[in-house]
Amino acid sequence: MNLLDKVKPTAFGLDCLPYWVLKLAAPSIALPLAHLFSLSLKQSVVPSQWKISCITPVPKTSQPQTCQQFSPISVTPILSRIKKTPVRRFLYPVLCDQSLFQSFSDQFAFRPSGSTTSALIFLLHQLTNLLEKHDYVHLIALDFSKAFDIVRHCSLLQKMADFRLPDNVYNWLLEFLSDRLHETKFNGLHSHRLSINSSIIQGSGVGRVLFVFNAHDLHPIYPTNLMFKYAEDTYLIIPSSNSHLIPKELAHVGNWASEHNLKLNVEKSVDKRGIVYALSLLSI
Repeated sequence: MNLLDKVKPTAFGLDCLPYWVLKLAAPSIALPLAHLFSLSLKQSVVPSQWKISCITPVPKTSQPQTCQQFSPISVTPILSRIKKTPVRRFLYPVLCDQSLFQSFSDQFAFRPSGSTTSALIFLLHQLTNLLEKHDYVHLIALDFSKAFDIVRHCSLLQKMADFRLPDNVYNWLLEFLSDRLHETKFNGLHSHRLSINSSIIQGSGVGRVLFVFNAHDLHPIYPTNLMFKYAEDTYLIIPSSNSHLIPKELAHVGNWASEHNLKLNVEKSVDKRGIVYALSLLSI
């Protein structure tokens, strides 16, 4: 019932079940809904209605002329968004497992101990320490194009199989990502539904955490260089003594991205932001 009480005003999915109905009916439907959630996880079954997304293009400019000038907003049914038991009971403990500390220590989003505050503290701490020993530090901001939308389900599930998850939870994730459909809604018109085999399913209760697992194996080649992640925003921290290693590190990131169906946007990462923010921090 707490989850239903906390539902905020939000768009409903293709099931046409609005948030205010869930809040008003919470005293009556909370118990049977909790039972259904429990059965879903125990039996590794996901209702087909939860696996259909509606994409609404939102213009980035006042008078958009091309498709690139729209941002696709994916909306899933509200009940699929509040289904977070797999995350809290099974995925978060993996992220906090001390034996896996090195895999997730550089990620500061979508995990229990992560926040923008801790991310900024970590970044400033590392830069300050490096500037005590080096003349300057490269802070290289990497841009992955549409990172959330093109994560392959098959490769993501292969990674999830390497972690210690109960069989029913892994099978639930497999079912959650399988046979997904989406359609586009624009000016009151709906497109035909098409199947998708990529995307972390934005707007779902588990999607953002799954991206953390997908990126857990992206690390610098050389231990004297550092990597800092906040969701899909990824930064390389390279001291001046390692400047000659920048091409190798960038090539390594590019190869990792290609293997994972992602695209490193070189133009945004380099040309517009300096070798990716080639910050020459001489002294703070």
